[in-house]
Amino acid sequence: MNVNEPVKPARLVLVDDHPLVRDGLRARLEAVPCFEVAGEAGNADEAIALAASLEPDLVLMDVGMAGVNGIALAGIFHERFPGIRVLMLSMHDNVEYVTEAVRAGASGYVLKDSPATEIIRAIEAVLAGKTYFSAGLGARMIEASARGMPVERLTPRERDILDALAEGLSSKQIAQREGLSVRTVETHRLNLKRKLEIEGQAELIKFAVEHRRK
Repeated sequence: MNVNEPVKPARLVLVDDHPLVRDGLRARLEAVPCFEVAGEAGNADEAIALAASLEPDLVLMDVGMAGVNGIALAGIFHERFPGIRVLMLSMHDNVEYVTEAVRAGASGYVLKDSPATEIIRAIEAVLAGKTYFSAGLGARMIEASARGMPVERLTPRERDILDALAEGLSSKQIAQREGLSVRTVETHRLNLKRKLEIEGQAELIKFAVEHRRK
């Protein structure tokens, strides 16, 4: 290689279902000489097509997309395009999301409200073959690993009820199926939210669907 030959910029693809977010990211990243935003995608199908045609070095991928979410898409990329690095971008600082993203094959996880300098630093680290997590997330992951993932701390009954919630059953329907009172089921639901560090019912249902036993 000629030492005077200019270094080619790293080719990036942005995957987010909000055009305004992509516009903001593009503006930030195109100001960096060593980056080239080669393409944008608003959903999983577009992202897979771009990856196949553009062969980028890195994909900056949103977690909370409609349809196939970013974590599931990271798993698809890990299987189909092992040479493409994936960096997750999310508004959620939930350790469970981070852990699932890493398990799916992502090399890093950075928060959307991070300064542009941190997002750039995260991309550089992942391109260099390292992992990167927004400040505080790495330590929280180590702590979570030490005490076991929340889902692993559930009792067999709680796991049954979590699966029932994933099926869309109401507390009354779960009570009938499990031979419990509705009040007991409601108590289990409260315990599930406490153990899983989840606040709302919608978030509990989402977690149940994502972690349903096959």
